[in-house]
Amino acid sequence: MKYGAYIIKYAEIGVKGKNRGFFEAALAEGVSRALSGCGDGFKVTCIAGRLYVEALGDHDFEDVKERLGKVFGVLGICPAVTIARVDRKLPDIDALCDAAVKCFHQVSGIEEGDKRTFKVKCRRVDKTYPLDSMEVAAKIGEKLLDAFPSLSVDVHEPDILFHVELREQVNFFSLEIPGPGGLPTGTAGKAMLLLSGGIDSPVAGYMIARRGASLEAVYFHAPPYTSDRAKAKVVELAEKVAGYCGKIRLHVINFTAVQLAIYEKCPKDELTIIMRRQMMRIAEKIASNNGCIGLITGESIGQVASQTMQSLLVTDAAVMNMPVYRPLIAMDKQYIIDMSQQIGTYETSILPYEDCCTIFVAKHPVTRPRLDVIVKHESEISGELDRLVEEAIAGEEIIEA
Repeated sequence: MKYGAYIIKYAEIGVKGKNRGFFEAALAEGVSRALSGCGDGFKVTCIAGRLYVEALGDHDFEDVKERLGKVFGVLGICPAVTIARVDRKLPDIDALCDAAVKCFHQVSGIEEGDKRTFKVKCRRVDKTYPLDSMEVAAKIGEKLLDAFPSLSVDVHEPDILFHVELREQVNFFSLEIPGPGGLPTGTAGKAMLLLSGGIDSPVAGYMIARRGASLEAVYFHAPPYTSDRAKAKVVELAEKVAGYCGKIRLHVINFTAVQLAIYEKCPKDELTIIMRRQMMRIAEKIASNNGCIGLITGESIGQVASQTMQSLLVTDAAVMNMPVYRPLIAMDKQYIIDMSQQIGTYETSILPYEDCCTIFVAKHPVTRPRLDVIVKHESEISGELDRLVEEAIAGEEIIEA
């Protein structure tokens, strides 16, 4: 199926008041970036509450649909046929009806002889047009019935809703493909995602990115206890999330020395919570060095021992100067799994390669840690931890995902 244009609908952006232009420009940039290298190219313009994507030549419809379906800020994608003004005038009603008949098959997808119902819905943005919306819809509907005798009208629940928009140009469309919604990437600042190889953290990153944040990510690698396949798995997850929000710089931290120091010198039931605190310290430092204004984790209350409310309180206390965003905090595991399947990260997340969090797990981890007790035990090796943390940060590897 071949279309010459795509109309991009958006929701929240339309109520942004004086900032609306900023969000529209960011959405146009995101659409242009997503379509880069696709077909013969596209021209993206924003006019009067609509984003228009004009094809400059041949392209693959399914490819365009997939690409635009991952652009945050897009509410709906409408493949369309557009008719330009002639001498600054919209076509008269007879020419408009003829054009509607010619493009109806293309935008509706019907086959000859299909016994289906339809309704014409007209939106007359240009109020200078001599007929009102109801009159235009009635005239076009009459012509369509003459041209396609197998069709019938149903104004309540039609099989085909045929849209006619009278704007700076005429837009004909029927199909509306849902987009991911949210806000355009980059309109909310930048945050650092603590990305593991599990199911939760990629979903958390996706959810915050959907609200307009651009992302960087940090992964804690523990060779030889974790393999290169575990690292490759996390890189793949970063690439999948980047498919929605643009490129992600993945900071790979060798965490082995920090883990071993904690394992050797701290109480075994406190291993996980102290390791999490050191991860948060490292993530905050890297985030601050790279212009991020928040951390993102995939924690959900009560999911594991390190995610009880008491544990989260102790973990947060290690972060000094920025907020920690936990978009999954009250979500059930099945909901998170469903989301990971929806965004395409689930199959990668369940690959059986251990990350560093699963190696040094205590048999009976503390579930109600006290901050004063944890801080006391950390302080006994604070000098060594400070040194190891700085060495880990200095030795980071950066991968562009």
